[in-house]
Amino acid sequence: MSNTRYNDRESQPGVLARLLRWAHMDPPLLAGILAILAFATVVLFSASGESWGMMRAHAAKLVVALAAMLLAARVDPAWLRRGAPWLYAAGLGLLVLVLVTGDIAKGGQRWIDIGVRFQPSEVMKLAVPLTLARLLHERPLPPSLLLIIGCLAIVIVPTLLIAVQPDLGTAVLVILTGGTAIFLSGIGWRYIAGALAAMLAAMPALWFVMHDYQRKRVLTLLDPDSDPLGAGYHIIQSKIAIGSGGIFGKGWLNGSQGHLEFLPERSTDFIFAVIGEEWGLMGAVALLVLYLFVVARGLYIAASAPDTFSRVLAGCLSITFFFYVFVNSAMVTGLLPVVGVPLPLVSAGGTSMLTLLTGFGMLMSVHTHRKLGDAVRRH
Repeated sequence: MSNTRYNDRESQPGVLARLLRWAHMDPPLLAGILAILAFATVVLFSASGESWGMMRAHAAKLVVALAAMLLAARVDPAWLRRGAPWLYAAGLGLLVLVLVTGDIAKGGQRWIDIGVRFQPSEVMKLAVPLTLARLLHERPLPPSLLLIIGCLAIVIVPTLLIAVQPDLGTAVLVILTGGTAIFLSGIGWRYIAGALAAMLAAMPALWFVMHDYQRKRVLTLLDPDSDPLGAGYHIIQSKIAIGSGGIFGKGWLNGSQGHLEFLPERSTDFIFAVIGEEWGLMGAVALLVLYLFVVARGLYIAASAPDTFSRVLAGCLSITFFFYVFVNSAMVTGLLPVVGVPLPLVSAGGTSMLTLLTGFGMLMSVHTHRKLGDAVRRH
């Protein structure tokens, strides 16, 4: 009898395990996210010029974003599926509102101020994959041509509203998010080939609808030295910072490009250059490994999801997170034009962090509620 009680006590999970189970947190994914956030806090202190004011603001935003992740993780995926159309409709309404009454800053009309300043376009980074996952869940797969057209309409409408703000970076990410969801639905290769051909054919027309500053960014990508003090300044200074860091970097708080303010937007879009300068190649690679771990864990969750909605949503959120990392790092190193995409979970910015961590909460919800369902069925 005593041996039975002893074995029961041994098999009981610890306090931390019970807390994580109650919070619907996935331990590997949570560990990867917290590691990135811890590194980001250290980097941001240096990138901000050792500003304690910015760090206090960052801490407040981080607390709110982590609370949103916890809340999203505890919401059953069935409720996420039901709420998807309402979130999408609310996001479209906010995008229209920002075009009418939004704040103008940095050459774009992208923000709404309701006591707290935020970008409504960030809502669509969650609303689009949720809505597409719901639509695909309710239809037979692989999708028919009519269903694909419907999915494209869901993606194109918010993309156009975001593009006219103008916010090319977020518009591209919304397109990638939608394209990923459609791809994960099992779309036929002939549709994929047709979409790629259409995109290539549309490239020349796209040039004529771009703003002058957007065209200049593309030309600057090809030859940054053509305007070293103007359009090419950002990328030239970024490359200098990354190159000067070498293998092991100059050391934390010792980055000259950042601290002497040669590097623009060093706490937001170009914070990866600060990492390259102060932490070197090894620091940049370590961060990329953490990113890849988080993406890999997300894809594992997607692969083990029990239904189409959960599988498409989890896969879409994971692959889109990879796109965020790729676009920012490629932008900062001169492989893509500067499009204003922040480095996820590292760049300063409350709305972006809130969106990303809410998405990760949904990812954990998909996994932990599946495990809960499996446990109930076994008993």
